[in-house]
Amino acid sequence: MCYRGLYLCTMSSIFQFKQFAVDQTDCPMKINTDGVLLAATTADIPAAHILDIGTGTGVIALMLAQRFEKATLEAVEIDALAADRAKQNFLNSPFSERMYVQHVSFEDLHPVSKYDLIISNPPFYTDSLHNPDNRKKTARHADLPFFERLFDFAGRHLMEEGLLRLILPPELAGQLQDIAVTQELIAEHVIAVQSYKDSPVFRKMITWRKGGTKDLMTEELLIIYERKGVYSDRYKELLRPYFLAF
Repeated sequence: MCYRGLYLCTMSSIFQFKQFAVDQTDCPMKINTDGVLLAATTADIPAAHILDIGTGTGVIALMLAQRFEKATLEAVEIDALAADRAKQNFLNSPFSERMYVQHVSFEDLHPVSKYDLIISNPPFYTDSLHNPDNRKKTARHADLPFFERLFDFAGRHLMEEGLLRLILPPELAGQLQDIAVTQELIAEHVIAVQSYKDSPVFRKMITWRKGGTKDLMTEELLIIYERKGVYSDRYKELLRPYFLAF
């Protein structure tokens, strides 16, 4: 197993965690730092019903299933091969009885009950050149109307006081605040992520609360590396419950 840049890679398609394994075969988006950080930084909340949008390999849902021992995890994935792989990863996990995945867009999902938490590592390259691989293009690229639909869905299907969590490039994060407010989703907490202490912020993990209170947002900084090849204590603390390396 190796850790390279912002991506986590293995010599095979299997990524072994402490309590479960993730087979990445046929998935257009492999396990990466964005997804595992989003899951690992999710606050301790009474989350009984969680939805992971664009689950890919299923890694975010699996990490949350480990953390929230009584929660039911639903996931949706529009790539057929990835959805099937996530299903197998769920079935092979110790949490299989409370994990479900559907090969469907969130826009075509009809939940029977509302969610305490909706979480997503969404496609967010809105202006860059599209990947010639159609499956990777779908996994990585979106436009602002996509996010309008995502926030509309969250506004309708979150419990009152429920949370929406996304990881985004900082420039896109700023564009979405007005969209969020239209659905009564108020930014409550922001984690800015830097590779090194002196490098720029490259991601923001934002938590919105349905019906939250304005002007009470808190912010924190997360630095991944202490120096080249050496992870920060905070990064290791967050991932220690999951990664064999820590």
